[in-house]
Amino acid sequence: MKTNDLISTDKKAPEIDSAAFQSSLRGALLLPDLEGYNQSRTIWNAMIDKYPAMVVKCAGVSDVIAAVNFARENQLVLAIKAGGHSFAGRSTCDGGLLIDLSAMKGVRVDPVKQTARAEAGALLADLDHETQAFGLAVTAGVVSHTGIAGLTLGGGQGYLMNKFGLTIDNLLSVDMVLADGSFVKASETENKDLFWAIRGGGGNFGVVTSFEYKLHKVGPEVLAGMILYPLAQARELLQFYREYSMNTPYDMSVIAGIFTLPDGTKVFGFVVCWTGDFDEGNRQLEPLRAFRPPMADLIAPGPYVQLQKSLDAAVPHGLQRYNKMGYLPEISDELIDIVVKHTEEISPYSMVLFNVMKGAVTRVDPEETPFPYRDQQWYFDITPQWADPQEADSLIAWAKAFWAEVEPHTRGTAVNWLSPDDGLDRVKVAYGPNYSRLAKLKHRYDPDNFFHLNNNILPNANG
Repeated sequence: MKTNDLISTDKKAPEIDSAAFQSSLRGALLLPDLEGYNQSRTIWNAMIDKYPAMVVKCAGVSDVIAAVNFARENQLVLAIKAGGHSFAGRSTCDGGLLIDLSAMKGVRVDPVKQTARAEAGALLADLDHETQAFGLAVTAGVVSHTGIAGLTLGGGQGYLMNKFGLTIDNLLSVDMVLADGSFVKASETENKDLFWAIRGGGGNFGVVTSFEYKLHKVGPEVLAGMILYPLAQARELLQFYREYSMNTPYDMSVIAGIFTLPDGTKVFGFVVCWTGDFDEGNRQLEPLRAFRPPMADLIAPGPYVQLQKSLDAAVPHGLQRYNKMGYLPEISDELIDIVVKHTEEISPYSMVLFNVMKGAVTRVDPEETPFPYRDQQWYFDITPQWADPQEADSLIAWAKAFWAEVEPHTRGTAVNWLSPDDGLDRVKVAYGPNYSRLAKLKHRYDPDNFFHLNNNILPNANG
C-alpha cells in the first residue's frame, strides 16, 4: 500500500511503502481509514483537530526506534503523543507521522528501594495505582488522566511538591530515543548533560520511553477534600489565602479556585491535601474552617488516589480550552481586585486557580534543572473551557483581557501551561536564564530540530 498521497510536506512527498514499515513493528500502523486512528489522533484539548498521515501505536521501545528512523529517513514531520494532555496541543500533527505511546503503560515499583519505573504512556492514575499499593507516591499533578511524560518533562507540580519537590526533583533516570534513532539512558551518572536538559526541557531532546522516580511515604489515606464558599466572598477569601497558604507546614497543600458547579452555582473553593498526622492536620485546618462559614466542607480522611481523581471531571477530554499562566511573587490587593472583577461572571467550565509553591520546591538551585522559578510563590492560571466552538473567540478574548491586567504582577511561566498561540518568546520566558544552555544542548542532540512539535527550543551552538 502506498501512502504518499496522504502526506503533506513543503516538498514532493517520497514514495512510502507502509506495508514494509508495518512488518517492522510489533505495534499497529494506523492509517486514516483504519479502526483506532481517530482515537490515537484525538487529544485532550478539543480545540486542536489534526490528521497525521499515519500513526504508530508503539508496543515497545523497538517500535519507537523504528518510527523515529522511518520519519527521519522519509522526511516526515514527527509528533509524539503520550497522554496528549497539553493546552498547546503539540502532540499531534497534520500530514506527518504520530508516535502514540499510550499502549506503553507498564509501572514497576520497588518498595524496598522506594523507586518506580514507568513507561511513557502511563497516566498519573496508572502510576498512583501501583505506587499506592505500597503506601508510596511521587509529586505528580492534580488530574489523574494527565500523562506522566509531558507532566514530568515540563517540571511537574502537584499536591506533594512543597514536601517532596517537583516531579523533576524526584526523577532518577530516563530511557530515551534520540533523533538519530539511538537508544540511551540519562541520569546523574550517564549522559548527565542530557539528564539536566530533560528535567524541564520538554520533548525537545528525544522520545523518553520510561521514567525512574524516587518515591516517598504517602497515604494510602490523606486528609483532603474541597471546601466551598459563595463567589461573593472571593476578595476576603483570597486575602486570607495569601497568608494562610504560605504559612502552613509543608505537609499542607492548598489550591484556591473560582469555578462553576454542575448546577450552575459560581463558587470560590479551596482544595486541601494534608499528608501528615490527621489530628495535627485538623488543627492546621482550624483557621481555614473558622474564617467564614462554608457552603460545604468536604475535607475528610480518604484515599490519596481518590484525591488525585477529584478534579478530573472539571477538565474532561472533549472540551475546547485555552490558558494563560504565570508565577506570582505576591498576591496584592490590586491583583485580587483584578481577579474579582474578571471572575464575577465566570463562564461554565472555566476556572481560575492559585497554588502555593514553597518548601522543597525552593531548596533546589534555579540552575540545577531547566525549571528556574524556585522562589516562594504562587502559580496562577486562567483557563476558559467551552463545548460550543462558537464560544471560542469570546472566551479567548476574556482570558487575554484578564491576562493583560494580571501579567505585570507575574514573574515567568511554565512550558506545560503554554497555549497554541504562544511562541518562542514565551518559551524563553519559561526557561529564563537557562534557555541559553538548553539551546546549546538542543544543538548537540538535535541540531536539525527534528523534534520541533513541542514548546520548541531552537538549536544554537552559541546558546
